Amino acid sequence: MMEEAMAKAAVLTEALPYIQRFKGSVVLVKVGGSVMETAENLERLLTDIAFLNVVGIKTVLVHGGGKAISRGMTEAGIEPNFVMGLRVTTEQTIRVVEQVIKRQVNAEVVRLLQKHGANARPLHGDWIFSVRKKTGVDPSTGRPVDWGYVGTPVSVDTRPVQEMLDAGIVPVVTPLGTGSDGKLYNVNADTAASALAKAMKVRKLAFISDVPGLLMRVDDPSSLLATLRIGSVQKLKENGVIGGGMLPKLESCVEAIRAGVGKVHLIDGRMPHSLLLEIFTKQGVGTEIIADE
Repeated sequence: MMEEAMAKAAVLTEALPYIQRFKGSVVLVKVGGSVMETAENLERLLTDIAFLNVVGIKTVLVHGGGKAISRGMTEAGIEPNFVMGLRVTTEQTIRVVEQVIKRQVNAEVVRLLQKHGANARPLHGDWIFSVRKKTGVDPSTGRPVDWGYVGTPVSVDTRPVQEMLDAGIVPVVTPLGTGSDGKLYNVNADTAASALAKAMKVRKLAFISDVPGLLMRVDDPSSLLATLRIGSVQKLKENGVIGGGMLPKLESCVEAIRAGVGKVHLIDGRMPHSLLLEIFTKQGVGTEIIADE
């Protein structure tokens, strides 16, 4: 029993200088994918965020909800349709997106954070993100792609976020935006998190997903790259280490660092308390992405 107590004390002692260093700093956490679909993983992550809040680290949470939206669309009799990894969002679809993401997903995340003692409140993306309609070209056909009501942030009103943080509140942000036409748009959650992080120049941006970080060999967890400098990204792309769904995420990370974000972390949300381990221990557990020396 005494050994266990001493081990816990040692952990707290190791965390102390990190708590002192980051107290008052802003950390932005983005969570999505299967982490949100597993109650145990989500609850552990939200416990970590509540801990950050209690020790004086100002935390913003941006969440996705793609699987919940797909379920909501199925219940409404709408067939989900994806083009180049993005959901095609019609006028009918955007109503389902708003209903699910605001009243179900966001409300549940806020409830769980409050359960663990964090003063969490909803902050919907259409209150802070001004977006333009996303456009693109299908590389396989050369034809323009119309995703409908899918937007890309062009400006961010950070004042409501900062006001909530200054009041000790954890803003829980939905990936939505308002277009120049005044209409609601769906926004990729990674893109929304990166845009907000860049606008606020946060100390840390953490992407929580169901992968351990950047692997040098995709099927080998032991090949995890603990630290990645942004100058190495191009070579890793050319060597095929970075590809697929990791490619746009890494490109967003590089943009964030160049825009003034201190560090970006890729963390496996399936590991218990991985967010705390990445921030408050020397070795960390995921991949940290930093500027070149």
